[in-house]
Amino acid sequence: MEKLKLFCVSLGCDKNLVDTEKMLGLLNSRGLMYTDDESEADVILVNTCCFIGDAKEESINTILEMARYKTEGVCKVLIVAGCLAQRYKQEILDEIGEVDAIIGTTSYQEIAQVLDKALKGTGDSRISCFSDLSRLPEGDERRVVTTGGHYAFLKIAEGCNKRCTYCIIPSLRGPYRSVPMERLIKEAKELAESGAKELILVAQETTLYGTDLYGEKSLPKLLRELAKVPGIYWIRIQYCYPEEITDELIETIRTEDKVCNYLDIPIQHASDRILRRMGRKTHKEELKERIRKLREAIPDIALRTTLISGFPGETKTDHEELMEFVNEMEFERLGVFAYSAEEDTPAFSYPDQVPQMIKEERRDELMELQQDIAFEHCENMVGRILTVMIEGKVADEPAYVGRTYMDAPNVDGLIFVNGDVELMSGDFVRVKVTGAAEYDLIGEVYDESA
Repeated sequence: MEKLKLFCVSLGCDKNLVDTEKMLGLLNSRGLMYTDDESEADVILVNTCCFIGDAKEESINTILEMARYKTEGVCKVLIVAGCLAQRYKQEILDEIGEVDAIIGTTSYQEIAQVLDKALKGTGDSRISCFSDLSRLPEGDERRVVTTGGHYAFLKIAEGCNKRCTYCIIPSLRGPYRSVPMERLIKEAKELAESGAKELILVAQETTLYGTDLYGEKSLPKLLRELAKVPGIYWIRIQYCYPEEITDELIETIRTEDKVCNYLDIPIQHASDRILRRMGRKTHKEELKERIRKLREAIPDIALRTTLISGFPGETKTDHEELMEFVNEMEFERLGVFAYSAEEDTPAFSYPDQVPQMIKEERRDELMELQQDIAFEHCENMVGRILTVMIEGKVADEPAYVGRTYMDAPNVDGLIFVNGDVELMSGDFVRVKVTGAAEYDLIGEVYDESA
């Protein structure tokens, strides 16, 4: 393959980013060069998302923006991949003539072959590459990590069997398929050799890992094996369904030094009536019990959750019940999404849709409440001595920005570290917290010998 310049846009979640990084690895092995200037790219790849309406709109707008470089720039091939491609294959082909190839969610491994065909194509020959959604890609490709190198996402499973009534993911990503443990260990070693010091475990649902392959929940065993990988210092777990959190998993988090005392538990709501309508498998008292058990076993655990405001049928009473629950649970980290009605999901046709303005008002009320809780958490950290992973330097100041074990990249807070020491991204340093600034902390390098 001739030396072509590639520009890539990866949209949506970190699970999608892993697919992007694997496609970049495959294209890199075929000799493509990367550029951060779309106007000079010979090949443009857009890996799309369509989980909610805003994500769908962003994906469509990005494709249209990149399509301009087919007519106004030097771009020879425009490829669209990911969830929007899987969901709206025909619409994209019919309505965006600049798109040369379209790749489904289980076919990203064919990216190099698809590009070859597109480059050789003439006239109106356009390429569609889609595989059975029950297929698990082979996964031998070496990734091009785009996160800066010192942390990386490790996707441990694909698809989902939960069938929540608001969610389109099973239709786009297929049933739950765990990645074999030996493949994950190999990938983790490769990531560590490339400089990754933190692994962030992701899937549509991480706590069910291994049930399809090994007949039992195997996330605790996977964590113990990953903890043996040289060069890895932190392991972070995301997307844990609360009903699937076992005592063994809690004990593994508690006892494995490399596993961060951090857990992402998307609960979505706390009204039992709304939880049932959502197709969730827990009720409020079970959520309280699980949170209590986690905090009793691991007193300094940081819990993150996500909520949906304005789900169809949600009344003011349901919303107030959720507000009360959030106030009582005092989650360290919390995000809220206004419900997005997605076609082809059961909730889309529910008759009692909540007006958009009310959905957004309820979202804002929840976030205002959480803001007070989060600020108080930060104030309570003052005086603590924490291990911090450095992310970079603050421009023109003798200070650095980093993350603690409580903070996942891009979604949680930061800590600003003062000190006249030379540090690099990926370094770990002990820091004494001296102040708080809303969601972020301020600290100084701690002299252990003082």
